[in-house]
Amino acid sequence: MNELSHAFVVFISAIFTQNILLSYFLGLCPFIGVSREVKTSFGLGLAVIFVMTSTCLLNWLAYEYVIEPLGLHFFRFILFIIIIAAFVQFVEMVIERFSPSLYQRLGVFLPLITVNCAILGASLFMVIRDYSFIVTFGYGLGSGIGWFLAIIAMAGIRQRLAIDRIPKGLQGPGITLIIAGLMALAFIGFTGVLSGN
Repeated sequence: MNELSHAFVVFISAIFTQNILLSYFLGLCPFIGVSREVKTSFGLGLAVIFVMTSTCLLNWLAYEYVIEPLGLHFFRFILFIIIIAAFVQFVEMVIERFSPSLYQRLGVFLPLITVNCAILGASLFMVIRDYSFIVTFGYGLGSGIGWFLAIIAMAGIRQRLAIDRIPKGLQGPGITLIIAGLMALAFIGFTGVLSGN
């Protein structure tokens, strides 16, 4: 399998069968906290796609050309978090400048992308799985799109549930976690389809 086809397979699996949110449950806090409105979820999802793709590539470069040659493996967590934090600051400034209303709606969850474990998890998976630069790009982009699709789907369902009657014991986090579990099962169901079984 050549490099581009491997990157494409990793990209597709990162969206569906190995969705970083629904398969590994990384990034649940902003997922549950922001997914009340589709518009807000859309903005945060786009920010996560941009940050995850960019930081995966930058962290790959940092790992291959700084950490690995110098034997600073103990330093990778700190360096990865510094790169992620810098990118989140950049995204936060851009959103505040060009869409103040979205910036207000996202509130505390926008700076919390810095500590979104899905972002750091994608960079660590990229190192553990020994991906090349092109495959890392496919993985970062696919993971971001997978997270985006999951939060948009959850927001649509939660907006619909806001006008429906739900038993009192399931209202709030209860029904949200049940829906997240059902979505995880649905995404994992793609495994057989994509593998040809």
